[in-house]
Amino acid sequence: MALYLVTGGAGFIGSHLVERLLIRGESVRVADNFSSGLRSNIPGGVEVVEGDLAAPGVAARAVVGADYVLHMAAVPSVPRSVADPIGTNHDNVDATLQVLVAARDAGVRRVVFSGSSAEYGDSPDLPKREDMPPTPVTPYGLQKLIGEQYCRMFTSLYGLETVSLRYFNVFGPRQSPDSPYSGVISLFISALLRGQSPTVFGNGSQTRDFVYVTDVVNGVLRAATTLGVAGESINIATGRSVSVLQLVRALQQVAGTIVEPTFAPPRGGDVLHSQADITKARTLLGFEPAVSLEDGLRDTVAWFKQATPVGA
Repeated sequence: MALYLVTGGAGFIGSHLVERLLIRGESVRVADNFSSGLRSNIPGGVEVVEGDLAAPGVAARAVVGADYVLHMAAVPSVPRSVADPIGTNHDNVDATLQVLVAARDAGVRRVVFSGSSAEYGDSPDLPKREDMPPTPVTPYGLQKLIGEQYCRMFTSLYGLETVSLRYFNVFGPRQSPDSPYSGVISLFISALLRGQSPTVFGNGSQTRDFVYVTDVVNGVLRAATTLGVAGESINIATGRSVSVLQLVRALQQVAGTIVEPTFAPPRGGDVLHSQADITKARTLLGFEPAVSLEDGLRDTVAWFKQATPVGA
């Protein structure tokens, strides 16, 4: 039985990873500062190291005895990074470096790093391939690129195996709608279920590659143990994209409410179009997205209906 450290294990993607690992019978430890993650997302009996991973000593305590580190902890928000580049750099770069040093010193087998499609910036070339030059246009994209470069350096310089996964637009149950920086699907669902108009930034023609959280979990776990992929950067997505307006229409159907969106000016840092090439994930990891957008939206709306008290 391997010991997996899941940083950010109380958060959206991290808690799904913890759940899947426990089902597999693995030993799991969570590291989280609970700035956004919920204690209720962590099953009872799971060891928790609470603290700021960027602070000296916290990451070292967290990695003791770990075989694999799944580094999910981050502030995964482009708008928030634009508003607070210093604070998000602390969480997204400083913490990552502390985790890598701690993992190297503890003899961890492999670190899987959560990268982002934001590293590609707003290049018009589609689909996005890993061999494209990264051109981030926001602090978040740059922070994720720096983390990825640190991972690759730790592999070549110190021999610590790392794999960086560039997630596209992840959605699913447990994604919080409680912040203006939350994922667009959780914000749209929350508005529609309350009979409120969802806010679309821009004209809605911008496109995104939406990937369901359980598919991301599959990609992370494959990246943790697949041989011969150390030092690689790999897209995790569906390889398909839809416009934001198409997404609104699909959610209206699933939620059973036709509330028209309100349009607002585009946000700084938002890219126009995003779609992944997942050939590398298929070839190196045997990754294949299994959940369609429609099925994922149905499951996510059902979870929101169950999680939201009547009248809230």
